[in-house]
Amino acid sequence: MTTVHAEEFTDTAPSATRSPGRVLVTGGASGLGAAVVAAVAGAGGTPVALDLAPGPGTSATWNQVDVTDRVAVEDAVTQAAERLGGLDAVVTAAGIDRCGRLLDVPAQQWEHVVQVNLFGTVNTVRAALPHLLATHGRVVTVASTLALRGVSDATAYCASKFAVLGFSQALTAETAGQVGVTTLIPGGMDTHFFDGRTEQYRPTDNSQLNDPARVAQAVLFALSQPRGCEIRQLFIAHENEPSWP
Repeated sequence: MTTVHAEEFTDTAPSATRSPGRVLVTGGASGLGAAVVAAVAGAGGTPVALDLAPGPGTSATWNQVDVTDRVAVEDAVTQAAERLGGLDAVVTAAGIDRCGRLLDVPAQQWEHVVQVNLFGTVNTVRAALPHLLATHGRVVTVASTLALRGVSDATAYCASKFAVLGFSQALTAETAGQVGVTTLIPGGMDTHFFDGRTEQYRPTDNSQLNDPARVAQAVLFALSQPRGCEIRQLFIAHENEPSWP
């Protein structure tokens, strides 16, 4: 495994040839997280994956961690940074949903969505921030089209993703000139995210779902910007995305 250090970068290097460096990815076992892990490795970077699920079959350094466990996340991030000599970026792709009307979703399940989507994001960013400040690194938080509009039967998911968007904007203001912050707003993707749902909450046409590998390339685009240039918000979706505009 090749470790790429921040000092190897040059501000004038073409984005297509710049390695993304040492990138911590939550939710790296499947879906968008796994696609980002593969894209980072393919671009010459060093991915570190965090997920509650078993590790993927990639060359990434793996840590099985519940992102809602703040202490466990702190330990995993510290170990990764020490092993790699620092971190250059964090991508918070871990996310879950529990569909249903507010009175029909058990309170514990509703709260767990917020714990994973919001507090999992905050736990990871907080733990990684000292390392990113040292490298003038980047954070890519993953929101959703449902961070921009509320829909029925998704109060937990909408609340958590609206909160991720607000957290990201505040973090941008707080770390301006020190750490780059991009909020990724992906439309529906062809992943296992929809598995286990009842028919009414499943996409009726998978052909209108984006390939997560394409979304991962958008993440790399955000990470490849030269110092001094930041993509603050990035909306990416299939051309037939039904939830936009």
